[in-house]
Amino acid sequence: MTSRNKPVEDNGFQRPQINRTRDLRIPNYYTEAIDGEFRDYAFNEERAPLNKGHWRSEIFKVKEDVAMDLEIGTGNGTHFQHQAVQNPTRCIVGLELKYKPLIQSIRGCLRKSATNARICRYHAMNLDLLFEPGELNNVYIHFPDPWVSPRKPKNRFVNERVLNLLWDLQRPGSFLDFKTDSREYFLWSMEQIRQSKYEIVFETMNLHQSEVASDNFMTQFEKIFTKQGIEINFVRLRKK
Repeated sequence: MTSRNKPVEDNGFQRPQINRTRDLRIPNYYTEAIDGEFRDYAFNEERAPLNKGHWRSEIFKVKEDVAMDLEIGTGNGTHFQHQAVQNPTRCIVGLELKYKPLIQSIRGCLRKSATNARICRYHAMNLDLLFEPGELNNVYIHFPDPWVSPRKPKNRFVNERVLNLLWDLQRPGSFLDFKTDSREYFLWSMEQIRQSKYEIVFETMNLHQSEVASDNFMTQFEKIFTKQGIEINFVRLRKK
């Protein structure tokens, strides 16, 4: 689908589209596993939105008051697995576009007997097609693409539209964590955040030297950046 015929909202936002798994010409283990071996725990781009409004009742089989968190961009799944294992009474949904890390993420959870996790191949800019307002609790956004090109404001994920969207999707009292190694992206995002409805609980441009360092779980990317001497920017927001 070209940019000319992407769905366009009244505010001019063009919904990003991704290729369909069933249209892949040369499938491999990871592309087949999402609808095969891990079908009950992993959802492709066509099946995922069918769960909107029914994640707790139909997918996790839990009561509506059980917490359900979201990790946007699981990567190879170290933090995703950590959250699932350490919080067995909470549910967690992960989003990841790439097939291999998607399968690695959910497979790692299941190998650790963490059956409270599900994962979707879905574009994070379209979260409102995946969840109903008030369906989410905590949200984790770790090291998204900083988009340092001239078109950065258009493509950066932590922006005004997404913040408003997440606010609607989260339940009161929930928090949103954002980490990035890009100082430029962090400062740009903080301008967006300060104009949002969120309360800033904690903000730092050097996470590992901050008062919350001992509670921080280091992702794979985070370990790499730290070894390179790069300071990690972090902010925790809360929906009152």
